[in-house]
Amino acid sequence: MARLEIITVGHPTLALRARPVEDINQEIVELARNMVETMHQAPGIGLAAPQVNVSLRLITVDLSVGENDKDLIIMVNPEILEAEGEQVSEEGCLSVPGIYEKVLRPSRVLVSGYNLDGKEIKLEASDLLARVFCHEIDHLDGKLFVDRLSPLKRRLVRNRLKKELGKT
Repeated sequence: MARLEIITVGHPTLALRARPVEDINQEIVELARNMVETMHQAPGIGLAAPQVNVSLRLITVDLSVGENDKDLIIMVNPEILEAEGEQVSEEGCLSVPGIYEKVLRPSRVLVSGYNLDGKEIKLEASDLLARVFCHEIDHLDGKLFVDRLSPLKRRLVRNRLKKELGKT
């Protein structure tokens, strides 16, 4: 497995709607494994393919950050089928380093997609797992968590990013 480069805010791939995966072939399996390795080494609890400059609908999620193999979720072409409730909590992002802000998300979601064997899977998630699914699927739709902030907060974050990273 290889560690991939995580691109950061301002990179054009992060603003694109990712393409659906048409065929779960060896290339996709290898990409997923490399994404898991990258996510664990970062360390992070979620990673979307656009964050490693691959505009495909593929996410990896692991709330244990590699501590428990059973917590690892790899989902191809994920979509949120149902969302309910509300939760507000602080989020960060490997593609927006050093920025943490409170974001409103659903407290429960039902997510559908495919595993690497091509089998359809549906997962019900709540609390932190629901938040991570929403965050990663946002990446597939070309959105960053900072896009969900109020205009004032977003402007403050952009100014901070300009100073720290020289990016917006």
